[in-house]
Amino acid sequence: MDQQSKVAVIGAGIMGEALISALISAGVNPELITISEKRAERSAELTAKYSIKRAPIAANVAAADALLLVVKPQDMASVLEEIKGAINPTAVVITFAAGKTISFITNALSTGNPIVRVMPNTPTLVGAGMAAVSIGPGVTAEQKQFVLNFLAATGTVIEVAEELQDAVTATSGSGPAYFFAFVEAMVAGAKELGLSEQDATTLTIQTIVGAAKLLDESGKSATTLRENVTSPNGTTAAALASFAASDLNSMVAQAMKAARDRSQELA
Repeated sequence: MDQQSKVAVIGAGIMGEALISALISAGVNPELITISEKRAERSAELTAKYSIKRAPIAANVAAADALLLVVKPQDMASVLEEIKGAINPTAVVITFAAGKTISFITNALSTGNPIVRVMPNTPTLVGAGMAAVSIGPGVTAEQKQFVLNFLAATGTVIEVAEELQDAVTATSGSGPAYFFAFVEAMVAGAKELGLSEQDATTLTIQTIVGAAKLLDESGKSATTLRENVTSPNGTTAAALASFAASDLNSMVAQAMKAARDRSQELA
């Protein structure tokens, strides 16, 4: 595969659009990208914005060298049923649905197409995503490199064994929501202490963004950075003691296990 490969994108929601942008950033000619999307208004919006094409799903998958399935897990079975009679048998199929295994896709298609499973997350939308890739049987080196190349335009990419994908879902796939919930809690806490909503929001967001940037760029671990800001018997120590009393570590671990278990149920 190369930058002249034809790419079909099935499902052009928010994540689908982020992946289209990544494909173009990675050097794929927009004229070689074709979407199949049930909402005519959305299709028109994206074809105008990115100079890509649109086509009925059967014609789209028949011509594609790579097929991106960007549909909800509950819609996957019906989409696979719809495309299996038309799909190009040599195309690599790249699935982005939580919980849906390579074997599920393979069995539903019964076409022998090579499958790549990807778990992305929503920061993909701003080029700061985290994607974990699992490579199925029959995927060529060229197909694998094509996938890794365009996902690199969305942020960071790692390869994991497929049995770890549910753990990935619980960590990075659902992880942004944990962060957003914590921000909501901090804003609410700041308001209870007397700050206005605007000031509470500004203080919280910049604090979180700055802390993340420091963690990313300092080369120091989260443990070291936490220790550096925690003076004995100081204000930070008091807050962290409260977290410990509520068993924050156990709470987070239980939440992640719940996400992992739900991912397994979606298989």
